[in-house]
Amino acid sequence: MSRLTPREMFLMIARQAERQIDLGEAALVIAAEEQPGLDLQPWLERLDDLGDRLRPRVRRARHDLDRLSALLELLFAEEGLRGNAEDYYDPRNSYLNEVLDRRLGIPITLALVCLEVGRRAGVPLEGVGFPGHFLVRLSNHPHVLIDPFEGGRVLAQRDCEELLERLSKGEMKFDPRLLRTAGPHQILHRILNNLRGVYLSRGELGRLLPVLDRMLLLDPEDPTVLRERGILHVRCGDPSLGASDLESYLDLVPSPEDQGEIGGLLVEARRLMLVN
Repeated sequence: MSRLTPREMFLMIARQAERQIDLGEAALVIAAEEQPGLDLQPWLERLDDLGDRLRPRVRRARHDLDRLSALLELLFAEEGLRGNAEDYYDPRNSYLNEVLDRRLGIPITLALVCLEVGRRAGVPLEGVGFPGHFLVRLSNHPHVLIDPFEGGRVLAQRDCEELLERLSKGEMKFDPRLLRTAGPHQILHRILNNLRGVYLSRGELGRLLPVLDRMLLLDPEDPTVLRERGILHVRCGDPSLGASDLESYLDLVPSPEDQGEIGGLLVEARRLMLVN
């Protein structure tokens, strides 16, 4: 795969069955498109090394809770992984190589490090797509939840309820279904969505478009992303692609609330196509 471009590699990953996806490699492929020339191998070896250091401790552990404690001790106490609360929206928090190098990240990328190191050493973990704050769960113990952004703090359900109340400012009510397991596609989509939010807030439209492209490789019928990419294409000089995306959006959402706005953009796109 080394001869492929990061986009070609990501397309291959997006087409794989979820059980076949190597999350560490996939996250590094995302970073490689953001950082041209990035060599994935040293960072995969970094994950391997962490797994090698953890494995003998896991063998000595008596049960899964001890195995989890060993992982948390290695990653958060010894390696010093922590949440980047000071600069949460730094895009480097979403690049796995930077997270491993700087030992700083956001919930989703810190969780990914836990998942990948745990997988290598035999600690059974799974991701939890909690709204606004990704968590990790001990697979065979559904009530053992970890907050990687807070140094691997173990959470009870009451902690999750309080976290949701704070994040949503009281607008969301806790439901146990919010603690469902997130698969590899969901995790990759969430990493990309974080980058999408960063670039959108910074007005970096040239960097936003490739993120939307990759989100649609994971889910070609995501109406929200089709709408956003269509608008971006129309406004940034590619009316043909913009019209195609907006038409696909209307096919998926036949009577959207913004139908008038989208209709106007389609008229503008077709006019620009005639001019060009």
